Amino acid sequence: MPFARFAALAVLAVALSGCASRGGPPGEGWGTEAPSDSGPAAHEAREIGRGLASWYGEPHHGRRTANGEVFDMNTLTAAHKTLPFGTRVRVENPATGQAVVVRINDRGPFRPGRVIDLSRAAAERIGLVQAGVAPVVLYAAD
Repeated sequence: MPFARFAALAVLAVALSGCASRGGPPGEGWGTEAPSDSGPAAHEAREIGRGLASWYGEPHHGRRTANGEVFDMNTLTAAHKTLPFGTRVRVENPATGQAVVVRINDRGPFRPGRVIDLSRAAAERIGLVQAGVAPVVLYAAD
């Protein structure tokens, strides 16, 4: 009888382990990775847009984004009008040659000509903070 009980518990443990999740809220762990390689292979990615990028930070820090998560200006995230939440986008600033990979978690920008709003951390990575607005090229990162 003890063996049968042990076997039943082992089968139950294995079955339940398949139901485990990554843990944490959606998007946890995103936005902290280093920017992707900016070598030649990175430029072969499919271009998905170009236009002006801007950034947002302190006034929105701690507020909810359009996908429901709390905005953290220190993570590598961005707002886009139409891309699905969770989409990873490589944003390149041609003027500086710098690029960053961000995850879409919000909607915007809502000013004409702008294609993406970056978190402050992402804007820092591509040299956008001082200028506030700059031309960028967007590439599919996945």
